[in-house]
Amino acid sequence: MKTIEESVVTTMDGSDKELFPYLPYILQDLWEIGTNPEIIINRISMYFEKSDGLNLLDLGCGKGAVSIKVAKSLGCNCYGIDALDEFINYAKKKAKAYHVEHLCTFEIGDIRRKVKTLPAFDIIILGSLGPVFGDYFTTLTILSKCLNKNGIFIIDDGYIENDSDYSHPLIQKLETINEQIDLAGMCMVENDIIQKVDLKTSDDYIFKKLKQRCNELMNKHPEKKALFENYIKKQEIENDVLENKVVCATMLIKRKKENYD
Repeated sequence: MKTIEESVVTTMDGSDKELFPYLPYILQDLWEIGTNPEIIINRISMYFEKSDGLNLLDLGCGKGAVSIKVAKSLGCNCYGIDALDEFINYAKKKAKAYHVEHLCTFEIGDIRRKVKTLPAFDIIILGSLGPVFGDYFTTLTILSKCLNKNGIFIIDDGYIENDSDYSHPLIQKLETINEQIDLAGMCMVENDIIQKVDLKTSDDYIFKKLKQRCNELMNKHPEKKALFENYIKKQEIENDVLENKVVCATMLIKRKKENYD
């Protein structure tokens, strides 16, 4: 198993665990990191007739944007876990600012270990995490113990189109994902593709802020210039992948009826 530092850096599209302590500085200008809260709100609203009081688990919650906005809009009880204490502290402050601190609980921890002791939730969010738990079969099998009978997973991720010749070490083809979901006793009920123009607008904004902070760190820590330059390059490469080589989507997954407890 990767260390928590390696896992977090990989999730943030980095490749060197030395970057870990600098991530809060690099990402200080960004609240919504990855997943669009409005998409999540829309999916929950369409799936559940009544959202008030639902219990939501936000794994790798970052600075809490999804949980806080879902709580504010839908009245869900949200529990977010992230490995960076700076992110969790920020999320707690934001929850108070949005007057949803009574609905939102944020905790520092390693989600790979924490899920072993959690109760069941109505909604589990995996927002732009990548294969932290493994492939889709492994992820859904592990997390199924944390999902209520009629609960749903909402996964924000990228996949490679079935007829594409492109390959990526962390991204699978859609047919492979569907096979693994099926093997886990579940099914994909919705697959909302994120429009390229929206994706590029978001990527460009995030990259601009990220690059600015990396340049500042190069000036502060010239001996680590290569570390931050490599991260900028890695971000450029990953943005190209997301915008031009794969499909980014929000997937809604639930248990097959015959696998209800």
